[in-house]
Amino acid sequence: MNGTPDLVTGVVYYAVFLIATTLHEAAHAWAALRGGDPTAYHGGQVSLDPIPHIRREPFGMVVLPLISVLLMGWPFGFASAPYDPNWARRHPKRAAWMALAGPAANLALVALAVIAIRGGAAAGIFAPPESVTFDSVVRATSNGLWASIGTLLSVLFSLNILLAVFNLLPFPPLDGSGVVPLFLSDEATKRYQDFLWGKPGIGWIGILVAWQLFPYVFDPLWLAAVNLLFPGVSYG
Repeated sequence: MNGTPDLVTGVVYYAVFLIATTLHEAAHAWAALRGGDPTAYHGGQVSLDPIPHIRREPFGMVVLPLISVLLMGWPFGFASAPYDPNWARRHPKRAAWMALAGPAANLALVALAVIAIRGGAAAGIFAPPESVTFDSVVRATSNGLWASIGTLLSVLFSLNILLAVFNLLPFPPLDGSGVVPLFLSDEATKRYQDFLWGKPGIGWIGILVAWQLFPYVFDPLWLAAVNLLFPGVSYG
């Protein structure tokens, strides 16, 4: 992110964060239900209503994001969907699809933002900005409502790329570590599960490693995605 957003933009960040995390966790819950684990469904999380998700993680979805919006201008938080670890142990491939569903939901929101931005550009409502930032990947050709919508679409685009990329890093407890069994044999999957499970400290190590590597992965991917928005325009 470049610069510190103002408070109004911070509120936009939080609104998009709430939508993105709700859809992310609902996708996990729905994929688990389809795979035979109704744990999250019984918790009410196969839903686009943010309330059951907030009820599960009030600190991660409300308290911490709002504090970080006030202090930094953008939200920092987390959410989760419950699942049956015994089910995941018995059906690692199904559990892997469950893990993949969350980031896929974020990428679907990115696609919606791209469609809206490209459609607005075709209609003359949006244009390429002179320079890009996290909350300014598109410029409205007029002030007022369209400028606000441009900011909203920019945040929707950028924040959901961030959530998808970060969660797909293959380190526990991130979703990417749960996706790994899709690429392993049954025997290798069992060894992988044995390595990860029963080691509570490995999650903290995974988060630390992911946090250190994330800028090197995210920054070029985000810039590449921005450059695809407007053919013939290049940002670097």
